[in-house]
Amino acid sequence: MSITSANSPHKGPARDCGLCPRLYEFRETYKARNPDWHNAPVPAFGALDARFLIVGLAPGLRGANLTGRPFTGDHAGDLLYSTLIKFGWARGHYEARADDSVALINCRVTNAVRCVPPQNKPTGPEVNTCKPFLADEIAAMRRLEVILALGGLAHGAVVVALGHRKSAWKFGHNRRHDIPNLPILFNSYHCSRYNTNTGRLTSRMFEDVFSAIQAHFNSELCRTSGF
Repeated sequence: MSITSANSPHKGPARDCGLCPRLYEFRETYKARNPDWHNAPVPAFGALDARFLIVGLAPGLRGANLTGRPFTGDHAGDLLYSTLIKFGWARGHYEARADDSVALINCRVTNAVRCVPPQNKPTGPEVNTCKPFLADEIAAMRRLEVILALGGLAHGAVVVALGHRKSAWKFGHNRRHDIPNLPILFNSYHCSRYNTNTGRLTSRMFEDVFSAIQAHFNSELCRTSGF
């Protein structure tokens, strides 16, 4: 893997980050309404020495923006964490709160944009502003082998963070991208309530992506073991 960063070890945005004025104002509005919520950039969940990184879009208003842990507190987390547990990337019992018993195993979960955006829609400039944090995080993961991007926006953010043009690597559900000298990139539709309610993404479709990722890791294990 050929990634360099001058800022490793990774440090995410400060809790009072104001680099994106619109997102800062939105956070501050909810901080005044709900002072017991997290209402700040949401840090990644999982160890930096993990081999598998999952990148989502942005914190949900009543999900990670409330709980302070990615994909925790809203519908997307129900599907993500149950799937991680099923495939051995996590253990414990997901209870939609940051202090439940879920622990990740060789896996890390983050977002392309660290702050909650209005209507779950960050702007292009906001994605670009957060890009250095994602690039630095990827660079700090020295054992990283596979990245799973959830949704087209996260996919684009990852490709750019890896130093490539989005047009060269098109998003597609259950698509695999073998970018030379970089972690393998897999795609899935985002596990949002909208996508699952409309049937755009089913549990089976989501599990198919994880099966493909598991097959990659199994083949690597066989290769390095000489089988």
